[in-house]
Amino acid sequence: MKLKGKAAVVTGAGQGIGAAIVKRLAKEGVRVAALDLNKKHAQSVIDSLKKPENHLAIKTNVADSASVGRAIRKARKEFGRLDFAVNNAGIGQAAGDGSVKFYASMNKRNAELADKGSSDTHVDHLIHMGDEGWAGVMAVNLNGAFYTCREAVKVMAKDGTPGSIVNISSTSAQSGEGSPHYVTSKSALIGLSRQLARELAPRGIRVNAVAPGPTNTPIMVGLPQEWITSMEQSVPLGRMADPDEVASAVAYLLSDDASFVTGSVLVANGGSYSF
Repeated sequence: MKLKGKAAVVTGAGQGIGAAIVKRLAKEGVRVAALDLNKKHAQSVIDSLKKPENHLAIKTNVADSASVGRAIRKARKEFGRLDFAVNNAGIGQAAGDGSVKFYASMNKRNAELADKGSSDTHVDHLIHMGDEGWAGVMAVNLNGAFYTCREAVKVMAKDGTPGSIVNISSTSAQSGEGSPHYVTSKSALIGLSRQLARELAPRGIRVNAVAPGPTNTPIMVGLPQEWITSMEQSVPLGRMADPDEVASAVAYLLSDDASFVTGSVLVANGGSYSF
């Protein structure tokens, strides 16, 4: 792929898909700034690279526009350029949405039903969700992507860089499966990607989205086992995606191999449109 010598920022880079993206881009010769709320995790990812001194870990709260701005400017100053931005930071639940208590209750009920040879997949997300929970997920998943796009494009536009941006959405944006705040935030990322693709095309900046299906990442921790099993069974390829497979899709869209691709959604879901 045509990526060598470029520079990128990746949000939510401390684990899962974000960490896989950092490693893949570094392997392709990209200098990467790993942005994460947990700098220790981001630094661990950087330290695992072949030449960690060529890369950077930055503590960043994507829900805070000032924090994002500082991180983008620091990466640009360190690398002397900024070509790519990947918005991967995302959460499935936030303080105040009742998820922890709710999922614990769901697990208990499903275990009791399983002992009786039955099951119940009905979930009342909406009535258990508070304002704080809704706002918390939106702040990270949607606002964070908007802030990162805005600050990255400021730099790219000033430098005259024909950059590339990839937003990590989800198959749930198309299927509607999942909690209201998560599905809505991931759907909005597709709309944001398409709008920005049109607006930024005259500057030579491409914007696309990747919509992974069920992926083996830490965000799955805490979900009822029945849900995990159902996800796996819904995939025609018979398994969840590995984060490295999603990273490959991202690398393609960032690269010049996708030079005529913008405003698109690359669906990496193993053939499943149920989740």
